[in-house]
Order: sequence, then structure tokens, then C-alpha cells
Amino acid sequence: MPKKSWQNTTATLTPANELVDEVNVRVLGELHANPRITMSALGRRVNMSAPAVTERVRRLERAGVIIGYRLEVDPAALGLPVTAFARVRPAPGQLPKIAELAERLGQVSECHRITGEDCFLVKVHAATVPDLEEVLDQFLVYGQTVTSIVVSSPVPSRPLPLPDR
Repeated sequence: MPKKSWQNTTATLTPANELVDEVNVRVLGELHANPRITMSALGRRVNMSAPAVTERVRRLERAGVIIGYRLEVDPAALGLPVTAFARVRPAPGQLPKIAELAERLGQVSECHRITGEDCFLVKVHAATVPDLEEVLDQFLVYGQTVTSIVVSSPVPSRPLPLPDR
């Protein structure tokens, strides 16, 4: 049976912890610092040939250790200066609809299934508070929301700490 789109679908082909050796920790560290680094430059940084480091990176990708590369853009630069987190408590039978709605809405940059009284934590970006209200109203069809508007981010999104090896 296929997994629902809101479930974790990362496939692991090789035990990831077996791949996170000292060399791969260095490779991951360099990729954290500069995800756009060329394989030849990465190889020089970790004292390996380009083909050897390319194979290591591909193995880390296949095993699900590296799950992607992304571009980070300031939402305010795109005209979306209002950021909020909304906890959503679905009405009975509405759980899948919340995830489907979050996936459809372009203003939603993250949606997490969480424990506790609420089932989802959704990160929303909007141009104005009334625009935020319009997005949140769409969730109210399926349940209740509790929203917190972000006033500042003293610790912005950052890479996970790498293990000491």
C-alpha cells in the first residue's frame, strides 16, 4: 500500500549510520558550508579525487543521508514579510484534508505532524495580516487553529550538527 503524501517517504537503501564515517562527516561539513561546491573543489577540500568524492556523495544521497539541496530566499524580498506558525487541530475525520490543504497552499512553507492536542504545525508566509487571515480561514473549514506571528528569528534555520568522528 503506498504511503500518504503527508507521511515520511524517505527510503533507506543502506544503513545511514554505517556511511557516516570520518571522511563522510568532512564531506557533509563542506557541503553544509557550501552546497554549491563543485565535486573537484570538494575533493580538494577533503583530500580526495573528484570521482572518489562524487561516488561518496552519490552513496550518501542513495542512502538518504543527503536528502536534498535547497535555495533559501528571504520571504520579505518576495513581498511576504508576515511569517506565522499555526497549530491546527483537525475536526474528526479531517486529518488528511489538513495535510492536503497545506500541500496545495503556496503560502505554506512547512507542515509538520506533531504530538499533543494539535496534530499539525504549519509555517505560513503572507504579504499582510489580512492575507494571513485568509490563509488561516481555509484551515478553519477542517478544524481549529492557534496562530503565533513571528516577530524575529534570533536563530535562523541552520544545518544539523555533525557527529564527532
